[in-house]
Amino acid sequence: MRIALAQINTTVGDFDGNAAKILAAYRRGVDEGAELVVCPELAITGYPPRDLLLKNGFIAANLAVLDRLAAATGKTGLLVGYVGENQKRPGRAATNSVALLADGVVLASRAKSLLPTYDVFDEDRYFEPAESNTPVLFHGRQLGLTICEDCWNDEGFWRDRRYRRNPAADLVQAGAELLINVSASPWHIGKHATREAMLASLALKTRRPIFYCNLVGGNDELIFDGTSLVLDADGRVAARGKSFEEDLLMVDSDALADATAPTSADEEFLHHALVLGLRDYLHKCGFKSAVLGLSGGIDSAVVACLAVAALGAENVRGVSMPSQFSSQGSLDDARALAERLGIRCDVVPIQSAFATLKDGLHAVFAGRSEDTTEENVQARLRGVTLMAISNKFGSLVLTTGNKSELAVGYCTLYGDMCGGLAVISDVPKTMVYRLARWINREREIIPLASITKPPSAELRADQTDQDSLPPYDELDAILEAYVVEGRATADIIAGGFKAETVQRVVRLIDANEYKRRQAAPGLKVTTKAFGVGRRIPIAQRYREV
Repeated sequence: MRIALAQINTTVGDFDGNAAKILAAYRRGVDEGAELVVCPELAITGYPPRDLLLKNGFIAANLAVLDRLAAATGKTGLLVGYVGENQKRPGRAATNSVALLADGVVLASRAKSLLPTYDVFDEDRYFEPAESNTPVLFHGRQLGLTICEDCWNDEGFWRDRRYRRNPAADLVQAGAELLINVSASPWHIGKHATREAMLASLALKTRRPIFYCNLVGGNDELIFDGTSLVLDADGRVAARGKSFEEDLLMVDSDALADATAPTSADEEFLHHALVLGLRDYLHKCGFKSAVLGLSGGIDSAVVACLAVAALGAENVRGVSMPSQFSSQGSLDDARALAERLGIRCDVVPIQSAFATLKDGLHAVFAGRSEDTTEENVQARLRGVTLMAISNKFGSLVLTTGNKSELAVGYCTLYGDMCGGLAVISDVPKTMVYRLARWINREREIIPLASITKPPSAELRADQTDQDSLPPYDELDAILEAYVVEGRATADIIAGGFKAETVQRVVRLIDANEYKRRQAAPGLKVTTKAFGVGRRIPIAQRYREV
């Protein structure tokens, strides 16, 4: 069977736009001789629709699109994800479903069996799981139709399984000749390798080829990489879709050959993911341009480079906001970066505003020495400046804080945390350095001094980050162990870190949950990001140290 995997970039709730993409992919597949065109999970609604599913008319509107798509089909089949109605009660009103359309009608539909409720997923809140699944006969072949998580529970690959059932294996036992998986699988660093290994194990176990069609694009915090896959019955990858862009992957199930393995480094994948996530977030939210503060440091430099790659230099504005503590070197680095990127950079000093505000607070603060209060006032004046420019010109403010800073609260509410999108809030500082060097791989775009000088917020004289924090390589390792891996404090200390350092970092992470709850949405690029996938209470007293 000649199958086309159409990894398209859908927008949540854009029924007409999504239908147009689906039909365009279908027609292209028909033109290229496909017998079946496959689109991703919930392609009609976009993924994840979340509480839109609870709005009156949402499910009915998506079903009307399904009928419209079916009417547009001929003998070539169209496999498309949609929200079905659950007719059984008691139970949830909706199902996460996939329909096979051909010859103007809906030939068959199947619902998702395994509903993830971990990390960023909350599907059990909305959908009723399928109790069973059987193959669908189409063009003389028995097709096993699965949806995303249905292929992620094979006991031969996962040591700790979340579900008792293995829907893919059950389909093969019921006679499926080909396994097809429509998916909306978010990307994170390392996901390509895990996904390929998992699908290879399943193909080898079931002795069936697997056709895996994945969503591409950014929707809120999530980034979907596409990278659709075809694996033969021996678990070898026969074809790969493009990563981080739309693609139509055409494969003949009876003539599968080995595909060339990708050679991209983590930094390259990360760059492409952040660019895609940033671009889609702005455009899908209706923005055309972005503004950010340029401090001369590495974080703002990396975010500026990502913004230019995503939006074009003409749609990115930098703002330098010097105070009496800003070094000439930092100002020069910010100017040099803007010139190399070709972006506008306005200079709006905050020194006089800072002096005026301090004078106004003088009587209130009488008898108290200057401390972080005054440092935070400067950060908030910068936030006010950026938001004013955002309001005046309709540009989205990009925050430039990294994951390491956000973890320990080394950031100012309503200051450097002001903005509509936290581009690198899931990128640890050590990875920010790696990303900066990758950006500079062919020529120096980010000034070398921004990469090599000691990092500093420059909110007081001769300040460096390491006045307040452990070295970033040490901090990031503890952060990975505690937040991402969920390891206990004692276990981290036993791994070779100083007890005092670990205990201090853990206290800072726990104490700053209230800040992170008020942060701008951040693009998720690791297995555990701060945001919707991490649900720690703010008012709580559990402490390990």
